[in-house]
Amino acid sequence: MPLLAIESTCDETAAAVIDRRRQVLSSVVASQDELHARWRGVVPEVASRAHVERIIPVVDEAVRRSGISRTSIAAVAVAVRPGLVGSLLVGLAAAKGIAAALDVPIVGYDHIAAHLYACRLEFGQRLQYPCVGLVASGGHTSLFHLRGPLQLERLGGTIDDAAGEAFDKAASLLGLGYPGGPLIERAAEGGNPRAYRLPRPLVADRERLDLSFSGLKTALRYLVRPPGAPADVPVPEGQRLADLAASFQQAVVDSILAKVELALRVTGCQTLAIGGGVAANSALRGALEQLGERKRIAVWIPPRHLCTDNAAMGALAWERLERGDNDGLELDVLPGTDRSAARRGDARPSVSP
Repeated sequence: MPLLAIESTCDETAAAVIDRRRQVLSSVVASQDELHARWRGVVPEVASRAHVERIIPVVDEAVRRSGISRTSIAAVAVAVRPGLVGSLLVGLAAAKGIAAALDVPIVGYDHIAAHLYACRLEFGQRLQYPCVGLVASGGHTSLFHLRGPLQLERLGGTIDDAAGEAFDKAASLLGLGYPGGPLIERAAEGGNPRAYRLPRPLVADRERLDLSFSGLKTALRYLVRPPGAPADVPVPEGQRLADLAASFQQAVVDSILAKVELALRVTGCQTLAIGGGVAANSALRGALEQLGERKRIAVWIPPRHLCTDNAAMGALAWERLERGDNDGLELDVLPGTDRSAARRGDARPSVSP
């Protein structure tokens, strides 16, 4: 009997049906990119309202595509942390209603741990623990020491913007639109990644596993619009645009790569698991694969559709169900950052009193 997983942490409304063997029977994702494009970033109120409109149709479609009946659902899994509070609450409310109606257990799961579990979903037991985990997305860029699917120790991460957010703002500066990651990658094709000297904040610090991208964005801004320049400076075009995009992308990749290498050295791990939407970036994927070859370590990167937000990675809930562990209808959300999981030392959700 499969479980139904629901994901609504940010601006993707998603549902999936996954059986105990971790076989994905269906996965449906409704994007909100067109709703947030005019603001060039996610607007929380707009996101939560869109989730309300889409959550039930998305769940219905996931069940329909799976070929199962609703009465075959063994449990309902839902991402409850971290994320936007309004978005999280919509997913949780839907999950509670479905679980109550079907009289099945509800299981809360951690969105960050689920991103890393996408590697287990794709590669099975070939992914061995302990390992280093990297989650790079629009809201998170963090490194973890994983001792198991549910045991995460946060090693470090961004002290300001996440890599995905930096890509969004860089794309806005370059006049490319939203979402920024794919547009920067496309614009960087044919560009020289060393054409402009851009900073790699904190890369020289070999003691901290933290990253920073705010100074990098500022440096790009001054290249596009120098101090004192008129407000109507035209956006870059042609080869200059390609070089700026490629240089910015390379700076992000170099920053992440340096801290991944440091995390591997500190932990002594020989395995690296990757997750998050920025892991869909070809330059980053290639650099991490080259790192694996150079260091002779196993690098596991899921296919792109499992990197961006989806509910299939909610298969993580099976790890709790198989231990006889689940939540009650008092389950609550825990918005905020991935530091919440680090304080507890595991990826099980907290339950409100």
